[in-house]
Amino acid sequence: MQITDKDVIYEDNHIIAINKRAGDIVQVDDTGDKSLDIMVKEYLERKYDKPNAFIGVIHRLDRPVSGLIVFAKTSKGLDRMNKLFHDRDMQKSYLAIVRNQPPHMSGKLENWLLRDRKKMITKAFNREVKGSSHAELDYQVIGELEGYYLLLVQPKTGRTHQIRVQLSTMGCPIVGDNKYGYPRGSLRRSICLHARALTFEHPVKGEPIEITADLPIDGFWEKFNVLL
Repeated sequence: MQITDKDVIYEDNHIIAINKRAGDIVQVDDTGDKSLDIMVKEYLERKYDKPNAFIGVIHRLDRPVSGLIVFAKTSKGLDRMNKLFHDRDMQKSYLAIVRNQPPHMSGKLENWLLRDRKKMITKAFNREVKGSSHAELDYQVIGELEGYYLLLVQPKTGRTHQIRVQLSTMGCPIVGDNKYGYPRGSLRRSICLHARALTFEHPVKGEPIEITADLPIDGFWEKFNVLL
C-alpha cells in the first residue's frame, strides 16, 4: 500500500493533508501493519527525491474511520499545529451515518468519558466519575436516505472514541460500529464515520484555512453526496 497524489487534499511547505482510507492505521501498532505516517513519508521522499523526509503526527483517527488527517512536514509546523489542537483553536467537522432516528434534528451532547484500557473501549456517563474526562459535541441531522440518517458532528473536545460512544449513548450507534452497539460490523473494517473538514489558522502563514475531505467511494457512502 502507498499514498498517491489522489490521496493528498492539501500540501504546502509545512503541512500535508490526506484523505485517509478506513482501515489504515495512523501510527504503527502491535498488528505490524504498515502505518499511514510511514506511507506519507515515503510519498514525500518519492515526490521530492528527498531521503529521510520529516513527518510529524499531529492528531489521529481511529482505524475504521475515514477522512481528513493532517501531518506536519517541518518541526515548526508540528509544534504550532500541536498547540492549535491542544488549545482547541480549530473547528472539526465529521459526518456520521446512523440507522436510528436521533431524538432531535440538532442538539448538544455532554458526557463524562472513562477509558477501559483492558477492553479498549470508552464508557460514557451523565455525570463526572473518578478518572473521567468531560466530552462535548454538537450534532445536526442533515437528511435521511433509504432509512439511514446523515449527521454533521462537531466535537468540542477530543476524547478517544468520543463521537462513537456519545452517539451510541444517544441511541444512535454509527453504522458498522459493533463495538459501540451497532448490531453488525463491516466486512471492510470500517464504520460510517468520516472526518469531513478542519478550519484553522495556518501555523506559519497565519491565514485562515479550511480543508475538506471527499466522501469515500465504496458503493455506500457516495450515495449521501446528494444530501450535502
